[in-house]
Amino acid sequence: MLPFLFQLPSATNKKTIFAHYFNIPMQKFLAELPIYIPGFLAQSLFFTRSFIQWFSSEKAGKVLSPIIYWQISLIASIIMMGYGLLRKDPAIITGQFITFYVYIRNLQIEKAWRQIPAAFRYVVPFVPLIMLIILLLPGNYNMKQLTSNQNIDHWLMVFGIAAQVVFTFRFVYQWIVAEKNQKSSLPLLFWFFSLTGGAMTLFYAFMRLDPVLLISNGMGVFMYSRNIIVHYTGRGLFSKRLTTK
Repeated sequence: MLPFLFQLPSATNKKTIFAHYFNIPMQKFLAELPIYIPGFLAQSLFFTRSFIQWFSSEKAGKVLSPIIYWQISLIASIIMMGYGLLRKDPAIITGQFITFYVYIRNLQIEKAWRQIPAAFRYVVPFVPLIMLIILLLPGNYNMKQLTSNQNIDHWLMVFGIAAQVVFTFRFVYQWIVAEKNQKSSLPLLFWFFSLTGGAMTLFYAFMRLDPVLLISNGMGVFMYSRNIIVHYTGRGLFSKRLTTK
């Protein structure tokens, strides 16, 4: 068992409950709080898109791929890339680089991309390129600094990147299927990749003591599982069931 989970912080050790559970000094916790804010914002958006998709699918009794899912994904991805830079975490950045253009392509397939304001459409596709330039430039957030981050063991960094590759490959597969059918959808294998990558990322988050990834992936695993169940059963928690007279 983990004894620290059952010990409430005293008033004298000057730790929040969160800081106490993760054994983080109050001063360090407060110093890193501004870094966590964009991460929580991004993951809140990712959770919102997943919740909308999950709730819609449960209600319809089949797996859906609403346009708003891709719109929210795009905004959240931009913020998450910034969070990855602030955390100096190559695993986070790698994942967002892969999926960013898949979000745009799904909006194009659904003919929803041109409905977005032109100023946004012309600027947003260059965001990953800007991030790449930042990584190549000398400074605190270049590639050398990220890969030599002493707060991450090398094996954990490799595992985290592998988790993000598995987690984000779901969108590569989804994109291939969408191009083939010329219709945006979330096929069954997409959810199995999501469940596997989500579980791996959850382990990485626990080892990394990253509250942003812990909370988001913990809730995500449930919704991925439910989409698989809905796919096989054709019944959702909120769908109308046929009754025989």
